[in-house]
Amino acid sequence: MRKIVLTTIGTLGDLHPFIALAVELGKKGFRPVLAVAEDQLAKSRAAGIEAVAVLPSFEAIGARMGLSHDDAVRRIMGDQRHMLEQVLLPSLSSCAEALDAAAVGAEAIVASIFVFAAPIVAEKRGVPLVSAVLQPMAMLSACDPPRTPDFWMMKHPPVGAAGAWWNRAVYAAGRLILHHRYARQIDAVRAEHGLAPEGGKLMFDAAREAVLTLCCYSPLFGPLPPDAPANTRIVGFPIFDSQCGGEAALDPALAAFLAAGPPPIVFTLGTLAVSDAGNFYVEAAETARRLGERAVLLTGRNSVNAAGADLFCCAYAPHSLVFPKASVIVHHGGVGTTGQALRAGKPQLVVPHMGDQNDNAHRIERMGVGRALKAGRFTADRAAPLIADLLPEDSYRKEAARIGALARLENGAAAAAAAIEASLGRRACDRVA
Repeated sequence: MRKIVLTTIGTLGDLHPFIALAVELGKKGFRPVLAVAEDQLAKSRAAGIEAVAVLPSFEAIGARMGLSHDDAVRRIMGDQRHMLEQVLLPSLSSCAEALDAAAVGAEAIVASIFVFAAPIVAEKRGVPLVSAVLQPMAMLSACDPPRTPDFWMMKHPPVGAAGAWWNRAVYAAGRLILHHRYARQIDAVRAEHGLAPEGGKLMFDAAREAVLTLCCYSPLFGPLPPDAPANTRIVGFPIFDSQCGGEAALDPALAAFLAAGPPPIVFTLGTLAVSDAGNFYVEAAETARRLGERAVLLTGRNSVNAAGADLFCCAYAPHSLVFPKASVIVHHGGVGTTGQALRAGKPQLVVPHMGDQNDNAHRIERMGVGRALKAGRFTADRAAPLIADLLPEDSYRKEAARIGALARLENGAAAAAAAIEASLGRRACDRVA
């Protein structure tokens, strides 16, 4: 069988699209191998995918930082440099070594843009690199720049021709800063594999060096910008959301709650922001009480101090099964959760905590399917009126339903697998010619 290595780093929002893609590649006769973090092996294997560890678990990263799990999450969410300096770069050498071993006999490597070892191994072994971009912000388009306060120069990016010029200048400055700070570390690892020092490219331009760039989100959410690389394909959201790795199912108690009354508001913070939830769930419960609405709180843990006949708390529920039964979905803005909410066709209140979540929130507002409220401002006083605007059968609900119907026609994982198969087929033909 034709072996393809798929590698990613991050939370379930990063892992799930790769599992979905691996499943579809398996259907096409490939032998997919997931190269992931130690704590993601069990779920990957439960989904029926061969998996190897190339990165440490988050617990190991926290231990190296001398922090508890929750404190490590707060440190990383509070300063994006910690993601590079405490998570991505310290493991680069060991990741490259492990990924190199996993790539023996592989026909291609499909990699998240944040696995900096992937271009190193692909170049060393002379195999095609397919770059997977999970959020529109990561395209770093000068024509459709990200909206995020994490980068002060991009907090309110200008638009139009002059704006594109400014954005390109900002990106160029960013490349210089990253090269100055981190290229030496990357080049040291490249040297370990006999490669020339070109580490600075990995920070911004890995996708442009790939044979194929897959934008794993809906074009409804992030249209292809005019300055995207020519090899770019937008395929739709690859969907997988089982907790145990097997077939997704609702907890019987949750299913009974959903069937016992009108659609509830669903509140969730995903798998990272939930570790720094603060009073989010307490305020969520109070918001639902003020509105007279039922609510489901997906807390990541079963320890929220909130109760009531119209309130259901649980650690996790498959989004593809619970979101379609919601009235409004209140979430952190992670791209996986955002994609599920869009497919469900429900209005959203996005409460971004960091990074691309801010840009995703901006896109949801721009699409007319929801509102946004910064995480630090999330209280019942502020959230209740915003959600009240989303509940009636007006423009938000109608537009969300329209977008959802279109998004459900997309099969991101199948489209991505087909694009990979076609790209490898063209390369094989080129070699013969």
